[in-house]
Amino acid sequence: MAVRILVIDADPTVQRALGLALSQAGFEVLTSGDGPEALRIARSDKPALVLIAANLPGVDGFTVMARLRMDDGPSTHTPAILLLPENEAEGRGKALRSGADDYLVKPFHPAELMARMRSLLARYKPDEQFTPPTRTAHIIPAAAQAPKKREPARVVVFYGAKGGVGTTTIAINVAIALHKELGRRVCLIDANLQFGDHRVFLDLGLDRLSVVDLATAPAMDMDLIQSILVQHESGIELLLAPPSPETAELVTSDHLPDIIGHMANDFDYIVIDIDKRLDEVNLRIMDVADTIYVVLTADLPCLKNVRLVLETIGHLGYSESKVKLILNRSNAFTGINVKNAESALKHLIDFQIINEYRSAIGALNSGAPFMYTKADSLLGKNVLAFVKTMEKDFAEHPPVSRAAR
Repeated sequence: MAVRILVIDADPTVQRALGLALSQAGFEVLTSGDGPEALRIARSDKPALVLIAANLPGVDGFTVMARLRMDDGPSTHTPAILLLPENEAEGRGKALRSGADDYLVKPFHPAELMARMRSLLARYKPDEQFTPPTRTAHIIPAAAQAPKKREPARVVVFYGAKGGVGTTTIAINVAIALHKELGRRVCLIDANLQFGDHRVFLDLGLDRLSVVDLATAPAMDMDLIQSILVQHESGIELLLAPPSPETAELVTSDHLPDIIGHMANDFDYIVIDIDKRLDEVNLRIMDVADTIYVVLTADLPCLKNVRLVLETIGHLGYSESKVKLILNRSNAFTGINVKNAESALKHLIDFQIINEYRSAIGALNSGAPFMYTKADSLLGKNVLAFVKTMEKDFAEHPPVSRAAR
């Protein structure tokens, strides 16, 4: 049976265009140009997902969205995407406050709409919804009813002591490997607040919500966080950096530790990509991390920076086991071998990532991470080996407590 989608838009041209695109994708399409009528259709035909134009005549799309949420019962959630007119800056926050799961600004590419729809449909599969017990259900002891408690998320930070060492590439592909290859639920945070690259590396638009939307919210809870997270087609969830450098200052040193704390019981791993500054924001993130992976390359400027970083981290009182070194592009010829690097740093290199330039740069330019599209490449197998080592290390040495600076 085809999945039923309700399209609510007063513009007949938009109705036809969306109807055609959705029908070609195999969906059953219901349409309405009127808010009250659309609510009646939603109640009677129970669509799997609703697309709602914000600028409906009479009862606007935000009101329709809010009423749709009121109709949802304790065991149901109808995913919905609000379609905002161009240059509707205020509508973005209003869309989420009204109860929408996501939004798109017109005009948008059909492929982006399909990706966001499939993400929501996968998240709210009917068979995964909670079914309340009937009146005749047997009484089950409270201990037997309790769901299995999820272990708190393992928080790992990837820190590059110098620009260009591949920290972001490693963080993204490690997150994808954890989810795609090991089946873990993963949130990837782009904490390079001024110049985050995840939007580019993952081919995401500037209109996606970011950590700024959480930092400026009057209150924070997991429902709000979930509405801000972006679902990548690989299956990982993303908390993006601000779309412009000037808004980065809205995120204080308290925000990210607070966000991480809220997410700890909903994910298996929280993977954080931070820049090279040892400022208050990054140090607070390091405080709550279980492991800090310092990414380096075998060249003198980078080794000098890593040595300074290790000294600074040591002064902060972190245990030696919390900080691990990853040598990226380990087989690239630089004139400095691993043994010499370890001698200069007075620290063992814990893992090496090979240099496979063509795969890495090709993935970067296409916006398709190699662990998603070419996991069987030499580089992909190398990253997977690292991820398995990281998982094994956590299993053998579970985090006891996180450092407090």
